[in-house]
Amino acid sequence: MQKIIRIGTRDSQLAMWQANKVRKQLEELEYKCEIVPIKSTGDLVLDKPLYELGITGIFTKNLDIAMLNGDIDIAVHSLKDVPTVLPQGIVQAAVLKRANYADILVLKDNEEFFGQPKGIIATGSLRRKAQWLNRYPTHEVVDLRGNVNTRLEKLASNDWNGAVFAAAGLERIGIRPKGAISLSWMIPAPAQGAIMITALENDDFSKDACEQLNHYETQVCVGIEREFLNRLEGGCTAPIGALAYIDDKTEEINFKGILLSRDGKKKISVNKKGKLGRHKFLAKDCADYVINKGGKELMMEDMGLEKEFAIFSTKKLSEIQKKLLPTSIAVEDSDFIKIRFNRIAPKVVKNEIENVIITSKNGVEAIANSFTSDELKFKNIYCVGRRTKKLIEQKIGKVTHSERNAEKLAAYLVKEIKGQEVTYFCSDLRLDTLPSVLAENGIRVNEVEAYKTMYSPAKVGEKVNGVLFYSPSTVESYMKENAADKVAFCIGESTAKEARKHFEKVEVAKLPTVESVIELVNLHFVKK
Repeated sequence: MQKIIRIGTRDSQLAMWQANKVRKQLEELEYKCEIVPIKSTGDLVLDKPLYELGITGIFTKNLDIAMLNGDIDIAVHSLKDVPTVLPQGIVQAAVLKRANYADILVLKDNEEFFGQPKGIIATGSLRRKAQWLNRYPTHEVVDLRGNVNTRLEKLASNDWNGAVFAAAGLERIGIRPKGAISLSWMIPAPAQGAIMITALENDDFSKDACEQLNHYETQVCVGIEREFLNRLEGGCTAPIGALAYIDDKTEEINFKGILLSRDGKKKISVNKKGKLGRHKFLAKDCADYVINKGGKELMMEDMGLEKEFAIFSTKKLSEIQKKLLPTSIAVEDSDFIKIRFNRIAPKVVKNEIENVIITSKNGVEAIANSFTSDELKFKNIYCVGRRTKKLIEQKIGKVTHSERNAEKLAAYLVKEIKGQEVTYFCSDLRLDTLPSVLAENGIRVNEVEAYKTMYSPAKVGEKVNGVLFYSPSTVESYMKENAADKVAFCIGESTAKEARKHFEKVEVAKLPTVESVIELVNLHFVKK
């Protein structure tokens, strides 16, 4: 029986139109499909401008989570809403042929206000706002959020002169007003007008199906625009526009890029051409030009606003992870836990081991530090966590079964291997949950201390509002030097259980990833 491809999408009219477009194209290729609507954070929080929400991928995160949880097979996105770096395990499966990439102005009455100093324009886009104020510095730009229909209704019920929309969005659902004006001077958002399909990296069936829908020329052009955006390190908090298109006569790629200050008073533009097929460095060259013209300084000026909140991460964050936080949140970090691998005795793995348990990436690294994969004779490997599983299969061997946490793994093993024994590679500091449950249910546990966990706490300042924890040990380490008078943001339920012993306010991420903990922080302070 052929697999049914479950297509995840936001539930707005436009998003459903895009998902149904993909469904029809796949069904024409004789694939079976169904639509699975999912709410996004961007659809739920409508009382703040997008750039204030500070969540990279605000319209895509919930779809990413649904895919990683196995609720959908592919997701359909407006590509301009997709972060330039996709979550681990998710890949771009296809980019459909691009539609109209222009921004348009929907008028309330007529065009007379263009020559007047007091025009009022509505948009929720920082890029559109900055470009409008650059061209019409005496006008006022007000925030406008919601789906396409909601924004048109708000325009009709307010005393604004007009509102800016993406042409493709209105045209796709057949509601572009007759008097709408194309803003040819406004550089669109990178990838505006394009639809992207994402899939799981290991889902070859869905990737092969979607690959047949890919439009190469669009893929090339939006790829250049998104690389330009990524190299400038801009997201929803920086006014950046980019447009690449191919001249069919010359087979040249024409690129236009722009970076502005939020108030529109400062602007850096770049225009460059490159031959199709020799365009590898086009985005880099254009981004370097903007940076050399003072682009970094311009963005830093906008980021120099006073921070509203402060957080502390109990492990070092990468620069990409820090950029997932809005400019209103200050971040400090330090490794509260240090790991030292033990030398595991060769006799431990001399004979074939029937059942092995590994609950962390540190456990994997510790085993790999002592033995090569050829020396290991593990018949069944059971683990906790998607990333731990991936690392095991890279360095040790095939995983028999994995679960999201120790409690679920224990419940699974009690059913599957009752009466047998397991070898558990763990730290000198570990929770009792897993070995206790197994022992109580007739499973003998042989513990091998593969690594040592050492506390390395730092003093956290009084101005910090929240602390990010990634294991029960990080909570224990934190409590040796600090008070539990902040919000605890935890990577999983085991960590949260330890945090609740000390903290009044504890929040738990939907997924056991650093990025999911950061999203939890963003959502918490957005609600403030």
